Amino acid sequence: MSEASHGAVLDPLQDLLAGIYDLPTDYRVYDFLFTERERLPSPARESGTDEQLLVLDEPGSAAVGLFLDAQLLERLASANPLEALNEGNLADYWTALEGVSHFLYLAWNAGFDRGVTLLELELQAEIDKYVASWWLLRRQDPERHPAELHHLLFERTTIDRRLAGERAELYRAANHYAARFCRRLERQFLARAACMRAEALTELRRFYRLSRECKVSHIRRYG
Repeated sequence: MSEASHGAVLDPLQDLLAGIYDLPTDYRVYDFLFTERERLPSPARESGTDEQLLVLDEPGSAAVGLFLDAQLLERLASANPLEALNEGNLADYWTALEGVSHFLYLAWNAGFDRGVTLLELELQAEIDKYVASWWLLRRQDPERHPAELHHLLFERTTIDRRLAGERAELYRAANHYAARFCRRLERQFLARAACMRAEALTELRRFYRLSRECKVSHIRRYG
């Protein structure tokens, strides 16, 4: 699969999230992409993960790389979720979107010289998967309200302890808080909406820019 094909798969995902959150697109995710599993650190390589954001901190700078499995990208190229998101490509779509979400959130915060925690990355990625999937499903079928989406993403999804390791509790916390936030979002802003209303975009964009502590407090207060 060529680099141009990688861009054709990932560019629309980046633009989708950038549009929802009103983010700059100075950095293109495919410029930081690699698909060679052998370039992963041993623990990640041996886990069989299909997505991994790598950050190497150095004095005064940081090197970033996003790994996405080549076969996953090939499957997405042949069954484009931007054209038809369905149960056949949903898992691959969520995996790729999570990688793009991680990259964008890290890049946006780096632009303000703000560090991010793993909990922030995972919380935002879970919200992004819900919101971007809702957006696509409604755009592809305006008559349908994807009520099953919250159940699929937050209740049926299980944490793979082999991949999560000692971070299993952190992933559970991210899933829990994201589920509460998205349930409130759905109840207040998305129900019966033919498109994403301005109030929902305002809420999403404001939440995106909160610190980790403020995000958790916001969810506990309103979620």
